[in-house]
Amino acid sequence: MSVSRRRLLAGTGAVGAGIAFTGAVEELFAGDAAAAAAGGRAGYGPLVPDPKGVLDLPRGFRYTVLSREGERLRSGEGAVPSSFDGMAAFPGRGRTWLVRNHENRPDAEHRVPPVEGVTYDPGALGGCTALEVGHGGRVHTERVAIAGTAVNCAGGPTPWNTWLTCEENEDKAGTGDFTKDHGFIFEVDPYRQDRTVPEPLEAMGRFQHEAIAVDPRDGTVYETEDAFERPFGLFYRFLPRRPRGGFGSLRAGGRLEAMHVPGVPDLSTVQQPGTVIDGVRWKRVPDPLAKETPIRFQDFGRGGVTHAQKLEGCYWGGDRVYFVTSFARREEGSGADHFGQVWSYEPRAGRLTLVIVFGPDTDVRTPGESPDNICLAPQGGLMVCEDGGGAQHVYGVTRRREVYPVARNRQNTGTEAEPEWGEFAGVTFCGGGRTTMYVNVYEPGTTFAVTGPWNRH
Repeated sequence: MSVSRRRLLAGTGAVGAGIAFTGAVEELFAGDAAAAAAGGRAGYGPLVPDPKGVLDLPRGFRYTVLSREGERLRSGEGAVPSSFDGMAAFPGRGRTWLVRNHENRPDAEHRVPPVEGVTYDPGALGGCTALEVGHGGRVHTERVAIAGTAVNCAGGPTPWNTWLTCEENEDKAGTGDFTKDHGFIFEVDPYRQDRTVPEPLEAMGRFQHEAIAVDPRDGTVYETEDAFERPFGLFYRFLPRRPRGGFGSLRAGGRLEAMHVPGVPDLSTVQQPGTVIDGVRWKRVPDPLAKETPIRFQDFGRGGVTHAQKLEGCYWGGDRVYFVTSFARREEGSGADHFGQVWSYEPRAGRLTLVIVFGPDTDVRTPGESPDNICLAPQGGLMVCEDGGGAQHVYGVTRRREVYPVARNRQNTGTEAEPEWGEFAGVTFCGGGRTTMYVNVYEPGTTFAVTGPWNRH
């Protein structure tokens, strides 16, 4: 069933002192200005059912399956691992390199094969794989990029073309089969396996990492934490000792800080899109390695720090960092309910803005719940991977806050009577003469390359 064009819902709610209101969201969606001025319709039209029952796309678009879990890695290192999650695309000479996370837990069918030289902990099943993709979606190389890490959820690219993979796990050595502590970030070279060093970037913190984004101007790394119980996760920034960056520079250490929004201990209580909060502060993390106490439980002094349930996607765009809170539920301990938010933080102004709020998917005229991985599309606007109940989509969002379908997963992992569809993850773009969207389906693990008239709007 094709999805009707949808609109983001404006929420309501009271917020603390020192907060102003504005409807300005154009900084995120500037690329849609021409279509808006011309009165054109948002998006690329309705989704066309795929006769193969794999991936529905708008007319004029086509997909290529690059990789599936359980197939043989082209390197001969073993099977393609399960649980496809965060991903980024890196340019090469006429080719594109993809680095893909595998969020493997103990029940994963296919672990990331342990490979000598790039394995951190043989008792951990997660890690990353790297794909070298040429013209026409031909995969030239597929290999293990790092192994022996745990529950690699998302991460993010650096300005110097490496991938920071994040462990969404903070178990210590001795838990299950683990022989080392987990909860770290690792740097991965997408081009060469022998350059990746399987050593944790300890100064960046040990917690349930989700995603990162790097400010290319000064090397500051922003990090989200997806903690599953109260107190929920924090939004962090890491100030590197070597701010000019480069491969391995983050191993020189730095200072980890957590965000404090005056008067807002819980981001879920801010619900009006366009809300602007000035005076954001940062507090130094007392013990980044969480030797005795998880960071979110540590004493940050008077006023504490600001928490949020389901902190997920994170990326840098223009002069600010954007991050997602997928949902908030009072029954689970949040201060208010919502179905997904996108925030922006402007470092130079110390300003936080609630850009958009998502609505429930109980009505096809409103967007699906639980935004997760996100990125900026090359023509402007936002691409969002849905991770909620029911049908799963990649959505685009215009500057007029209109939501339109880009893709729908048709791979049914349930039954005909009770169908289930795996979430999308790792949406990313690469140009090189022909813009291509790369995206994963989490289960069954599938990586797609999607080509078509991306410049239509």
